Amino acid sequence: MIVNQAIFAGSSELVSQKPKASLPEFAFIGRSNVGKSSLINALCAKKNLAHTSSTPGKTQLVNHFLINDSWYLVDLPGYGYAKMGKKSKEKLSNIIDNYIALSEEMVILYVLLDCRHDIQKIDLDFLCRLGEHEIPFAIIFTKCDKLGTNVLSTQIERNKEELLKYWEELPPVFLSSAENGMGRNEILNHIEQILNS
Repeated sequence: MIVNQAIFAGSSELVSQKPKASLPEFAFIGRSNVGKSSLINALCAKKNLAHTSSTPGKTQLVNHFLINDSWYLVDLPGYGYAKMGKKSKEKLSNIIDNYIALSEEMVILYVLLDCRHDIQKIDLDFLCRLGEHEIPFAIIFTKCDKLGTNVLSTQIERNKEELLKYWEELPPVFLSSAENGMGRNEILNHIEQILNS
């Protein structure tokens, strides 16, 4: 898929406030600082589409980006930011849950995981909740340029083995890097396949 157009279409706290055009939505989520905004910018080939920050927890609303006038890329707030107060955490959690549970247009949720680390309990808990609620999801390992080929391969295999303790088969898994463009075509082709089906 070629991205010819990527336009910010609005922010919302509730599904009832999101853009009115009923188009397929492909949502992205991950722990704070996983590199979500950078990946979104890389996918859309636009440097400042999603605001990147070295401060975790910057995305506090559901952001819709209209792609090629035919689908939305949805940037969800990150989860699991430890330095946030209890009320703020609850608010973000409610925003995320409201979108995932109620957005009828969401086709799939891409869950981003930092390839440099073993899957953490907070990620597993989140993925298991998606499984329980039968939410279709795929996994994108980010920052894959940060590890050498052999180390990356070993780490990804270890994480896949951990996931297979909970699922009989894995969802689609992508390796990505916002720095060198790894995985960009594969992720966009995956979206295109879903749109065509």
